[in-house]
Amino acid sequence: MFIFALAVVFKLLSIQFVQGDKYRGLAETRTIKNVVIPANRGNVYSANGNLLATSVPKYDIRIDAITPSSATFEKYLKPLCDSLSKFSGKPSSYYQKEIRKARANKNRYYLLARNIGYSDYIRVRNFPLLNLGAFKGGLIVEQTTKREHPMGGIAQRSIGYERFDEDGNVTRAGIDGAFGAKYLRGKDGQRLKQKIGKGQWKPIVDYNQIEPQDGYDVYTTISVNIQDIAHHALLQQLEYYEAEHGCVVVMEVETGEIRAISNLGRTSKGTYYEKLNYAVGEAHEPGSTFKVMALMAALEDKVIDTSTVIDTKSGRKMFYGRPITDSHHGGYGKISAARALEVSSNIGLATIVDENYSDNPKKFINRLKSWSLNKPLGLPIIGEGQPEIPEPGDEIWSKNALPSMAYGYNMELTPLQTLTFYNAIANNGVMVKPRFIKEVRELNKQIEVFDREIINNKICSDKTLNEIQEILKNAVVRGTGRRLYSPYFSMAGKTGTAKTEYWMEDYEDNPRYVSSFAGYFPAENPKYSCIVVIHKPSTKKGYYGADVSGPVFKRIAQKIFTDTPIVDEVRSLHVKDADVEKEFDTYYGISEKYKTIMPSVVGLPVMDAIPILENMGLKVQINGVGEVVSQSISKGEKIKKNQTVIIQAS
Repeated sequence: MFIFALAVVFKLLSIQFVQGDKYRGLAETRTIKNVVIPANRGNVYSANGNLLATSVPKYDIRIDAITPSSATFEKYLKPLCDSLSKFSGKPSSYYQKEIRKARANKNRYYLLARNIGYSDYIRVRNFPLLNLGAFKGGLIVEQTTKREHPMGGIAQRSIGYERFDEDGNVTRAGIDGAFGAKYLRGKDGQRLKQKIGKGQWKPIVDYNQIEPQDGYDVYTTISVNIQDIAHHALLQQLEYYEAEHGCVVVMEVETGEIRAISNLGRTSKGTYYEKLNYAVGEAHEPGSTFKVMALMAALEDKVIDTSTVIDTKSGRKMFYGRPITDSHHGGYGKISAARALEVSSNIGLATIVDENYSDNPKKFINRLKSWSLNKPLGLPIIGEGQPEIPEPGDEIWSKNALPSMAYGYNMELTPLQTLTFYNAIANNGVMVKPRFIKEVRELNKQIEVFDREIINNKICSDKTLNEIQEILKNAVVRGTGRRLYSPYFSMAGKTGTAKTEYWMEDYEDNPRYVSSFAGYFPAENPKYSCIVVIHKPSTKKGYYGADVSGPVFKRIAQKIFTDTPIVDEVRSLHVKDADVEKEFDTYYGISEKYKTIMPSVVGLPVMDAIPILENMGLKVQINGVGEVVSQSISKGEKIKKNQTVIIQAS
């Protein structure tokens, strides 16, 4: 026994003095750990300051059930449980039973509320007992952040959101991902947590804590108004044509700033959401929208002029053993090169390119390369599609490559790459890089400003530029886009209709198309360029670019500048509508009845609410568009002339 006692003493001394540091360190790592406190990501704003994405704090409220003294616990338990009952709807007796059980079981981490917002967090932490704090009341607060989009699903893919890859790692799409690491992310903080039970860790309050630094705010080029117009115009057309997916981009001509970008894909239920960023990432055969580049190359190389006569035969012509056809039954016969583009003749453009470049195809390819069509735009947004412009020596090159490329096949471009070229035509030949952000700020402090970036100072001569601008105008007036023409509003652009998946066995029984329209408006002094691409519309309803994508372009253009219904679709100005008459009588009655007393205009369209209020002598300040959801002066209040009323719209 004496020898055994000596051995125990020796071991104790060894642990205490020889191996003490080792075991103390091991015990500390098992009971205390450093936990990262994530920094709040910076906010993402529209060009005019509307909030597009923000980090919203969420809170878990727990209680250390053994920290309060017995007297404090008994005094405040029932008032606490009564408050929790009102907050959650569960009986007070339920909480009394559970919290007493937690105290008996020495539970130092009992959950009271999970994932609540800031206002609820303030409310709960002021409940009896919890309002005594961490040391006397056992309050434990854990904060996390969640990314939210005030505009909902509109432009969500381009603004960006959190997603997980196949390995479970967090990645971020869109602007949030592109500028997250440098600006939005911020610097994480640290805090110590102590292990208090199996799988349970309690924060060590205010000990060795490093506060996180929130990220900077990013101000995008997106216009909320234009984005809303573009999103709903695209959605309406996708739903009508039951298309697989589609995208629309609106770009400011001079600056390259993206004012709207919408990407919608169909679900199995037939609804649409921001599935993928098709405008940036999906490279595909552009079809007839590429004919503009093909004709410009021939004009700039001076191998033809706009009056050169092209024989398009009777709508069918053989090229190296393969027929090329035009959509117009019977063909166009002999037409000028300019007219070939206006009517989108496949044969016309294939003939121009084949006859003038077949002996030296590199000349044509080099012209395309001089416009950087073979290179990505170098966008900061992750996942830009890779353009494909084949050339002699490539695996896909053949004698038919040139005539196929002339009308947009055997090559690939993304919608945004195509739009960038059309924007250069509208911008008098200056090709600017598409831009998604304007500046980075920390509160009111400007951190970085992003200016216009020029890709090509002049894509072609003024002569070629003027000719192609005139042809694009005529394409809408008297060409394939003539159904879109309006004498009240000028547009210029090119329709596109391309077969897709034509190499698949079932194509003949189930043909698929990509419908597109690219152009700019107004035609004389362009302010915006725009591209609309819709994949696989129902062929039972239509698939030509003029029918499917063109109306989206027109709706966006006219809505941006006029905010009125399409004028040329109104058959007569002298048609009476019973619903309209009734609605007018209602509004007139309101304006006549209330002269000095504020009426309720909630639920009325903004355009109807404004004249009612202005006729009463009020100054109207509007936030948003759509229907009125709130008003700063309550119904029934007496009003004064020139008083300001703030209207919040949906």
